[in-house]
Amino acid sequence: MEQLRPTDPARIGGHRLLGRLGAGGMGVVYLGRTDAGALAAIKVILPEYAEDGDFRARFRREVEAARRVDSPWAVPVTGAGTEGERPWLATAFVPGPALSEAVARCGPLPARSVRVLGRLLARALTAVHTAGLVHRDVKPANVLLTVEGPRLIDFGIARAADATALTATDLVVGTPGFLSPEQASGGGTAAGPASDVFSLGCLLAYAATGRPPFGSGAVEALLYRTVHDEPDLDGVDDEELRALLTSLLAKEPDARPTAAVLDAQIAEDAPSGSIDWLPGTVVSLIADRSAAMLDLPDIEPTAAGEGAAPPATAPGRRKVLLLAGAGVVVAAGAGFAVRERLADDTDGSDATSGERAWTIGVQADLSGPQKAAGQAQERGVRLAVKQFNSRKERPFTLTVKAIDDGGDTTRAKKAADQFARDRDVLAVVGPTGDATTEAVLGAYDEAMLPVITVSSLLLTYAARSRKSFFQAAPADAVLAQPIIRRLVLRPDVERLGVLLDRVGGMPAYQTGYLTNLVTGQITTGTTYPRVVPADTKDLAPVVTDMLDHASDAFFYAGDAAGAARTARALAATGFKGPRMAMHTAMGARFIEDAGQAAEGWEFTAPYADPATPAAKEFAAAHRAAYDAAPAHWAAEAYDAAGLVIEAVTALAKAPAGTPKRPTRTALVKRIAASSYKGTGRTYTFDEDHRLKGDDAYLYGVRNGRYVYLGAAPKSET
Repeated sequence: MEQLRPTDPARIGGHRLLGRLGAGGMGVVYLGRTDAGALAAIKVILPEYAEDGDFRARFRREVEAARRVDSPWAVPVTGAGTEGERPWLATAFVPGPALSEAVARCGPLPARSVRVLGRLLARALTAVHTAGLVHRDVKPANVLLTVEGPRLIDFGIARAADATALTATDLVVGTPGFLSPEQASGGGTAAGPASDVFSLGCLLAYAATGRPPFGSGAVEALLYRTVHDEPDLDGVDDEELRALLTSLLAKEPDARPTAAVLDAQIAEDAPSGSIDWLPGTVVSLIADRSAAMLDLPDIEPTAAGEGAAPPATAPGRRKVLLLAGAGVVVAAGAGFAVRERLADDTDGSDATSGERAWTIGVQADLSGPQKAAGQAQERGVRLAVKQFNSRKERPFTLTVKAIDDGGDTTRAKKAADQFARDRDVLAVVGPTGDATTEAVLGAYDEAMLPVITVSSLLLTYAARSRKSFFQAAPADAVLAQPIIRRLVLRPDVERLGVLLDRVGGMPAYQTGYLTNLVTGQITTGTTYPRVVPADTKDLAPVVTDMLDHASDAFFYAGDAAGAARTARALAATGFKGPRMAMHTAMGARFIEDAGQAAEGWEFTAPYADPATPAAKEFAAAHRAAYDAAPAHWAAEAYDAAGLVIEAVTALAKAPAGTPKRPTRTALVKRIAASSYKGTGRTYTFDEDHRLKGDDAYLYGVRNGRYVYLGAAPKSET
């Protein structure tokens, strides 16, 4: 995004302009924000076109037609001004990379991803065509990938299907390489809905192969090949996808399916709001690019505009809306071994000789930056195994095998390889952190070795497959919701200030971004987001700016040091409103650095306090075993070990004699189908092996120490 120029206006149609998104032959596109906080992409028509009466009339008709497009997969029109000196059109601002960038950076998409993409975009085109429009420029650059799925954008050269073209008859309209034969032949007036379907075929072929189906090079050669040559679909090995693309790329418009028929033909679909059908590398890119929604410049009046706008008027009392949560976690590991006659993991056959151990591994950071969590998790696993081994009627004996990866990704990979090669290991609890978890998923998945995580909360990981990976704690998406309900659903709060500090890395980004994004979805409140670089030491100017924009509650996403700086800056202003931070900032350093300013701050966390009544028996056993109260994450690792033990026990049951050793594959399936009641929650998993449910917990600073405040507020439904 470029900065505004001195000649640019400061406001357009109730939008404060923040910067330039781009410029074209007919106008300039700005990023703007309404007084209520909503972001919009605003196209402002150049004066020479605005003075043309015929152009203004066509623009007016096309704005009205575009307003009729109603699809979650097409960017909606949010406002327009057709009669003023500078006609303008506003659409919802969509953060995220274009499909063209995603393919260029991450490579072609898998066949299933291409089919799901095709179905969702077919729905977008169905809405466009139902509204009486033809898009005429369907291409990878005009499809944005967001955290909620793809969005078709840029109706800049769209026209009503029954209207005359805006261009001369022989002028080619659209993008060479993604044009239909009727467009490429110069018949701009003949481009109808079937033309958009052909362009969609080109787009999907590009997504599947990484190249346009009619090549590249000189425009004249591209147009000729589009009209006369067959598309290049080399590399599309999936027969179903190849047949689909061939039908979309038929030379004759009548031979192509309509967008509605295409929607019905494709079997694959994506759950509402899910992007798990995309590869993990693309999902990570979406998360990166989506940061643009928060990473906005200060709003300053330009030389050609008016002065700074006053804080937005707050909306009326908000009501909670339905929003489903997701669950994510990392693995803490414990290895248990038992001496029995065993079956071979590779094929599940009965053992013919020798004895092997039944082992559950613990991969954890026991000596690095997260050693407190890692050590707590190892203790929790060992306690679960000790209790199991104390049973008189146990079918086998377990021991724990722990490997310290020190929080280092290289050591983590070696630990995972060691566990994967060890045929005695049935499952692993761990690792402790996000980076080490991401580094080892490939090794565990290849070995089909179940790995259960409890302390890594990323929404996505680079590894594409999740066959053996289980996330047994709430995801950041879940943690964002209690933050919003705690801070926004109260009579003294209308606008939530969201301060995202890059020092907190991806966990801070995900929590801050989702808090900002979801506030408007589950409440009628607004947000004022700010993003600061990781090396920002003085947060006072940022806090002042957030207060100047009517923030009456604060959420900080970052680390303990940054949270302390924020607390001191807020205290210096005399601010007394509610304020929260994510659990990664809840450490001894926050209270030490913030001093008195820490008082009253609250935190959401994925772990319950081990001193709660529900964990009474666990806490007593922990004290007896280790002569100490359990630390945070110990109960969750204890539960993860119990989940594994229950699954192994169920699979090992035999009518008589020696228990049968379960295979790793069978254990993955059993854990996936489990419903295990732990100390603080019931563990069940969705089809992607994420924890179901939205349990989260609240903590606060009271009289200079952390106090457990209980379960976080949930959705009303």
